[in-house]
Order: sequence, then C-alpha cells, then structure tokens
Amino acid sequence: MLLAPGPAGSAALRFPSREPFPSLDERLVAPETREEVLRGNKILAQPALDPHADRHFELDYILRAHVHPDYVGSTDLLTRADIGSDFATDTCIRRAGKDPRSGARYLEELAFEVVNEQSLADVTAKAEDLSKRGVRRVFAIFIKSREVKEWNPGKGAFVRLDVSKAITDRCLTRPIPVKALLDAAEADNAVVRALDEKKNPALQAIRAESKIEGKIEGKIEGKIEGKIEGKIEGKIEGILSIFAARGLSVAEGTRARIMGCSDVAMLDRWLVQAISASSADDVINST
Repeated sequence: MLLAPGPAGSAALRFPSREPFPSLDERLVAPETREEVLRGNKILAQPALDPHADRHFELDYILRAHVHPDYVGSTDLLTRADIGSDFATDTCIRRAGKDPRSGARYLEELAFEVVNEQSLADVTAKAEDLSKRGVRRVFAIFIKSREVKEWNPGKGAFVRLDVSKAITDRCLTRPIPVKALLDAAEADNAVVRALDEKKNPALQAIRAESKIEGKIEGKIEGKIEGKIEGKIEGKIEGILSIFAARGLSVAEGTRARIMGCSDVAMLDRWLVQAISASSADDVINST
C-alpha cells in the first residue's frame, strides 16, 4: 500500500483500479463512522448543513413511497465501488435479498447524491466509480442551482433533467416527477400517487370510507330534497284545487307561474289568499 499526498488532515492511499472488483462487503473504512475513501483519498464525511439535510430528508421520503416491492432503499449505504473507493451515496435503491453469485447484497441500481457544499469533482468521481462498478443510474440534486441531473457515462458529465419530466425505472412503482425532488408540495402529491399505485391499505380504507360517506350523504340529501319537493307539489295542487272548487278560471301564464314557484313561504300565502280572492290573478299579483 503506497501513501500519496492528500488534503490537510487526511491520509491518502494510492490504489490502481482493477477488475474483477472487490466484494461489496470488503471495507477500506470503519463502518458506522464518518470515514470514506475516494480513489485512495481517505476523507471524513462531514455532517450536513440544513439545506443538504433538509433535501436529503425529502429525498428519502419520496423514494420510500416509490420503491418497487422487489427492491429496497437505503440511506448512507457503504459501497466498495473500486479497489481504492469505499464510500456511501446519500440514498440508493437495490434489489431485495442476496445476490446468488456473491452471497452478498445486490449492488444498488439507482444512486442519489444531494449536492450543496460538496465539490463537483468529488461528485463526478463518485459517479464515475459507481457507473464502472455497475450502478445503472446515478442522480445528483444540486441545491444551490435547484437542478436535478443524471450522470451520463458516454458524455462523462451530469446532464440536467427537465423539471416537467419524470424519472421512470423498473425499481419504481411509478415515475417520480423531477419537480417532486425540488418542491415539498410536489413531493407530497407524488407520494400520495405512489401509495395509491401500490394500493396502500390505509389509503384504500380512506377511499372506501369516503364512498360510504358519500352514499349516506347522498341518500340524506335525496330524502330531504324529496320531502321539500313533495311539500311544494302538494301546496301547488292545493292552490289550483281551491281555484277549481270556487269556479275561478286560471290563465296559462298564471298557472305556469304557480307551478314554477319553489318558494314554500310564497305558496303558503297564495294558498291562504286563494280561499277569498276574486280571481286567480289577484292572488298571484298581490305579492
């Protein structure tokens, strides 16, 4: 093992890249510490400032809801990306269970990095190493520029994703809108849709309760409206019957106005006045 110059306060180790790659379980660092090794440079992963920490929290929230049942998500999972690299991305998704070829966990298929103070050089180096190792897709959320980018091995660079588009992948139950990775309200909407896609029992129960409540409310409203309509029809019939019994003629316009009235109080007044009025028009025109 050859020592190489490194940043102040860190030890740098020089490793040649090789294939086949070391096992994912072979460590260059002590697990559950802040140690990482990137291309032979031993570094300490620093605690995050609130912009990074907040966005990381939102990222985990979104991905957890979208992970396909055959896959599992992890936060800060150490990955031996190469002979000289042993580091963790912020969040990743891999197939559940053990890889029969190695007996170890499966290599992640999607990896996400939240970028705030981290240098572009380090993020690029991680993406290169992960891609060479076999990680299918590497994404980076750049907080300061409010951009989501995906690593393009052919171009050797991160490519910006359109915020109006979505990330589609076999690891996900449904596409993740790019905007949801940048906006809390959009994240909530995406999570609800993802849970609905998974037929989440609690969400299904809420939906069923809403349907039942809707039917009950509909029946109650129907009964109330039916009673009111019945009262109105009865009063209209009463007014016209009184006119007929008293031998008073009812012009077509007057009849149409009486039959079109839905004001219960007015119909009550007309009903009383019909008993003594000299004509049907006098009743209608008195109000």
